Amino acid sequence: MGNIRPTYIKRVALELVKKYPGAFSKDFENNKVLVARLTDVYSTSMRNQIAGYIVRYVQHHEQ
Repeated sequence: MGNIRPTYIKRVALELVKKYPGAFSKDFENNKVLVARLTDVYSTSMRNQIAGYIVRYVQHHEQ
């Protein structure tokens, strides 16, 4: 069983991936820094959720 993330986490993550296609990778730490730099998310937990969803999305869609 996986985590079910809220729609706003997915929406922000997918917008970032589509807007900056080559910027994100499978590295959570790198994605975390990029999310903090590219968005105005102030909550640490929300930033981490967005970065984690981006990691999962990149892993799944890279194959």
